[in-house]
Amino acid sequence: MSTLVVCVDRGSDLAGAADPPVVGFEAVESLVTEFGIDDPEDSRVNCLLEGLRITRDLEDDGEEVTVAVLSGGGETVGVDRSVARQTDELLETYDPDSAIVVTDSPEDERLVPIVESRIPVDAVDRVIVRQSRDIESTYYLLKQFMADEELRETVLVPVGAALLALPILLLVLNSVTMTVGAIAAAVGLALLYKGLGIDEYVADLPRQINEALYSGQVSLVTYVVAAGLTLIGLFVGALGVSATASDAEVILAMRFGFDSVPWLTAAALAASTGRLLDELLRREGVRSAYLNLPFGVVAVGLVVRGVTGYFLERAAVFSSVRISTVDFGPIVIEGFTVSPSARLALFLLAGILVSLIGVRFAAYVSGTDVQEDLAREA
Repeated sequence: MSTLVVCVDRGSDLAGAADPPVVGFEAVESLVTEFGIDDPEDSRVNCLLEGLRITRDLEDDGEEVTVAVLSGGGETVGVDRSVARQTDELLETYDPDSAIVVTDSPEDERLVPIVESRIPVDAVDRVIVRQSRDIESTYYLLKQFMADEELRETVLVPVGAALLALPILLLVLNSVTMTVGAIAAAVGLALLYKGLGIDEYVADLPRQINEALYSGQVSLVTYVVAAGLTLIGLFVGALGVSATASDAEVILAMRFGFDSVPWLTAAALAASTGRLLDELLRREGVRSAYLNLPFGVVAVGLVVRGVTGYFLERAAVFSSVRISTVDFGPIVIEGFTVSPSARLALFLLAGILVSLIGVRFAAYVSGTDVQEDLAREA
């Protein structure tokens, strides 16, 4: 049984002047000496030494072992592809049965799936350097932490801003509870902003807007229209809540939904229509899902309008709909009152009918159906 022991390093050229991969016990040992003299504090030196130790132990057990160092510098995609190429070279040359991967950081462990996709990996050994527990060691760790720009931005900036805002909020609010709550909320928002990658999206937003402007996308305009209609819907809903003589939170929520849903439906309809037009302009055909989306938006709006109206009628916020008497000469239709249940049923049936029309329309125009589109993409 032959085993390949690989020490991986992502984001820097660990091999230095040598052309990676560096293969063989003596070559790696020489690399440890050269690299350790240049930077003895680097944990990657311990990673190489751990690879040599594992190789020695396996050879003592009678196994055929090959130790190698995989590394690369540059951009992220280039590093990963370089390591993949080096792994293929090792497998083609030595044809091992399995591999053991040695890393020294979570960043390096992202290379494990690349190796694992090409050869069975029996173990992943992460090297953790033991530090002494005295003041000098603590100072050294803090110094290393301060040198990491990404950690400083993620941890120190929110903490510093919170400490700076603490005395100001105490003077303004004159309440310890409100001050602590406001600072906790601000720090939480900052961590979510960074943790969810919203900062990357915001940084990339100008480029996307620039591309949309120069590429002539209709959806850019319809998205702006949708945003305006959404604001109007929220404002109308808030006005409806303020005019409702009720303290029940459920009734207020139903009134907000009843008043705002037409505007919100129009906003979603504008956004989906713009996306549909972009698809029609960009390609010869369009998926049935995009054709069906405007009908689905209208159907959902009808259902929400009917359900919220039912609750409001039952709570006597406004009276039921009254149909006046209609006279067509010899034919006279007496006036009647539409009950809340009947009104709800009409809205639900209308929503279902619009949804079915959308499905049939999409299937007719595109010559296929939603299930076939999803199956084709899968």
